[in-house]
Amino acid sequence: MLSSLLCTPISDQSVLLNALVECNGDVEQAAQILNSGPSQSNRRSTSPPKQKRKHVMGLEGWVQRSPGKDGASYRSKSVKRARRESPTETVVEDTDDALSFHGSTSRSSPSKAKPLSKQEFMSVLRPPNSTDGKAKASPPKHPPLTLSTPELVAKHTPCTIHSSILPTELACRLFYTMLDLSRDWDRNRWYLFDRLVESPHKTCFFVRQQTLDSPEWAGEMEEATRFWYNGAAEKSTPVFPPAMEEACKYVERIVNEEMHKRTRFPLEWGGEPPKSSDEDFAPTDGKKIIWRANVAASNCYEGAKETVGFHTDALTHLGPYPTIASLSLGTSRIFRLREVVPSDENETRSARTFNIPMPHNSLTIMHASCQETFKHSVPPQRTIDLFHPPFPPPLSLKNSGQSRDCNDEEGKQNQPGSNARINITFRFFRPDFRPSTTPQCKCGVACVLRPDMKNRYTYDGSSTSKGSSEPTGSGKPDSTRRNVVSKYWWTCHAGAQNEGKGCGMWKVMDAKAEGRGPFAGDV
Repeated sequence: MLSSLLCTPISDQSVLLNALVECNGDVEQAAQILNSGPSQSNRRSTSPPKQKRKHVMGLEGWVQRSPGKDGASYRSKSVKRARRESPTETVVEDTDDALSFHGSTSRSSPSKAKPLSKQEFMSVLRPPNSTDGKAKASPPKHPPLTLSTPELVAKHTPCTIHSSILPTELACRLFYTMLDLSRDWDRNRWYLFDRLVESPHKTCFFVRQQTLDSPEWAGEMEEATRFWYNGAAEKSTPVFPPAMEEACKYVERIVNEEMHKRTRFPLEWGGEPPKSSDEDFAPTDGKKIIWRANVAASNCYEGAKETVGFHTDALTHLGPYPTIASLSLGTSRIFRLREVVPSDENETRSARTFNIPMPHNSLTIMHASCQETFKHSVPPQRTIDLFHPPFPPPLSLKNSGQSRDCNDEEGKQNQPGSNARINITFRFFRPDFRPSTTPQCKCGVACVLRPDMKNRYTYDGSSTSKGSSEPTGSGKPDSTRRNVVSKYWWTCHAGAQNEGKGCGMWKVMDAKAEGRGPFAGDV
């Protein structure tokens, strides 16, 4: 009855009861009091205070809050629903003074709210992190392992290292010859991810004279050597200098001896290598020659900071499973190998890095499968030891600046130190991978051949080569070889020189359809 007499209805029953008590139950008098002005302020003072608004702590609650007319905030329906579903969650209170929070489950908790730190406040804005959940255990990572002996190198990598392979005088003469020629070498340039980059060392390519005259190549060797590095057209390829030709005989003898100790892979070259015009080189054990170098890439690293990053050599003309012999002259540097872990083993083990010191007059042979399963580099070093040649440079060098003969004892003792390393990698370009047989992409540029390093298959090492009743290698054959690369890709290589723009073309190499071979085993 009292509510019907009010100008403005009041829903709070406690206010109505207080007015009736003051008027001893007189309804009309109570109505007059409530409709009068002074009672309005009294009613406001007697009404219960509003509860503070509480918000769910989280990114959704933060984003969906918006300020009202008095600077306060309200909750969205989704936040209210989240609170009803999680009654024990931590909540955030909005006050006019500061932003604070508490974890009480009661709305009328008497505990004082804890101030929110900057770190906790910013965690509201941080998106969910994948590491917040249960992280998947990753395989342990190992530090680089230094292989200081030939036995360790052969045990952990598909390489072998041989020291002092050349006579001392020949090694010194070849070092001076290549160092003198390196003054005219260039640093290779190519595009990498739309950016022009330059090689941090100088390089040059050489071809053997007898290969240029060979009818087997029919004049194609010049084209193959001009475009050997990242598709760039190089200058006219020089032939082996006399000192390099002399050193090549020693290298070929050691490489053939090592290859006869190993079981060969089916995709290796199985034909007869080109015959040398030199009658002096013949196997001492009566076994046939299975590898001869016909080209060589030479690099000059001056100082400790000239390097080359991790890479594998392009197999465009080398073919699958090549053998590359790397001769080191001058100051000692580190040769670094890092295994490429197959896709199905990424969760069980991590890649291991190996460091191989390469002193002056040492030969490192990267045997078959090294380019398919490892990447190699020459890293920068903090310090290097100067190389003091035991002989002075010969008089025939135009830039030597010396006037003493190699046999002059006084000249041997007064040679300045050198911080340069000369690296000569002797290679065999296979005739079944001549430039005329290389596919071209949509850009009209010759493709490059790369191995599928992430996928491997199982190979039975007891298979024999064609036309032979014995295993392909004279060494003890492996019963089973795992992790052997079987697929190779022809890919577009125009982007290396066309401002990084290519057609993206690729296709699987089909050895039989493309007429490759002969091979060392059944393909």
